[in-house]
Amino acid sequence: MNKTWSTQARLFALGLIILVLAVTAWFVREMFQPLLLAGVIAYLLFPVVEFLHTRLKLRRKLASHLVFFLSLASAIAIPSVLLPVLSSEAQTVTNDLMRTLDQVEFYLIHPLEFGQLTLHLESLVPELKQSLSGLMTPLPADAWRLIESTSRGALWLLVIVVGAYYFMTDWERVREWLIRLAPEDYRQDVRRLYLEIKQVWMAYLRGQLTLMVIVGVTFSIVWSIIGLPGALILGILGGLFSIVPDVGPFAATALALIVALLEGSTWIPVNNVIFALIVAGLYVVLINIKNVWLRPHVLGRSVHMHEGLVFIAIVAAVIFTGILGAFIVVPVLASFGVIGQYLRARILGLEPFPHYEPAVAEPTPDETRPEEKRAGARSGWFRRKKDRK
Repeated sequence: MNKTWSTQARLFALGLIILVLAVTAWFVREMFQPLLLAGVIAYLLFPVVEFLHTRLKLRRKLASHLVFFLSLASAIAIPSVLLPVLSSEAQTVTNDLMRTLDQVEFYLIHPLEFGQLTLHLESLVPELKQSLSGLMTPLPADAWRLIESTSRGALWLLVIVVGAYYFMTDWERVREWLIRLAPEDYRQDVRRLYLEIKQVWMAYLRGQLTLMVIVGVTFSIVWSIIGLPGALILGILGGLFSIVPDVGPFAATALALIVALLEGSTWIPVNNVIFALIVAGLYVVLINIKNVWLRPHVLGRSVHMHEGLVFIAIVAAVIFTGILGAFIVVPVLASFGVIGQYLRARILGLEPFPHYEPAVAEPTPDETRPEEKRAGARSGWFRRKKDRK
């Protein structure tokens, strides 16, 4: 009996495996986004783990546990402390808004005349107030839908938290298992590709940190100029939240609008509502400068991609995949560039890693750090792109 499968049998088995994996992926496709978000969280916390491991000489697993549980405790404690305060402030803002609408309604009792054009706007404010009241007091019929969505969200949150934990604590073991799936002759290539892609993602993270600093400083200066109370804190929050595309800066500016409505300006003699409109207008100007020019420029330079391509990729990701896709689309494209350069070199019979020193033996998870440092100094596609500039 022939124990070696024929080519046709091996191709049939491969096709069957691909079909089973594709069908399974289709049925569990809703799991991908929470797991991807868990991976992004682990990626954002990785520099802290790396600092504790390299600088303070903590074991990597201990550092991962420490960072994860401290981050989880902060994520629970901060909203718990701020929620009562924000709820009270939101009620105050709502009351101020209703009083402002009452004043506007008083002025709109009489029609507005512009030459021969007459505008009757007296019914506009009551309809707006009714809409706001409907938003603030949900109908009892929506209670079951609210409970269902909350329960579903809690389960997905559990998947994200557990996934992030295992990504942080067991990534090295998973990485080595994935590398060993490749044929033995190509494991070094897979490892080198991983190290180059890792350099791309770390450079992207440095670009995000640079963008956060620029946005934080800019918003702090602008809020200080117009006399917004707490300008420094609000600017720092704007910089921190900018790591989440579009939604983050909007949330930080919503806090600035609340402060503007409650406190007004420290020196501009205008109504609080008018001052809030000034804050909103400045936000629109600054956020468009950031989205159209600053973010593509900073992130493009970090991964050596053209700013126009970065801008188009982020906009397309926001339209088709949402916020999470917009956050990872740039390093994903740069990673595809690394893989594409490797495949091109292999197809043309060229050396894919001309500046890479071959390792004597395949390292274990605890022995990969020296090789990672060598890859950082000599990574092929990523460093060659930088050298050409």
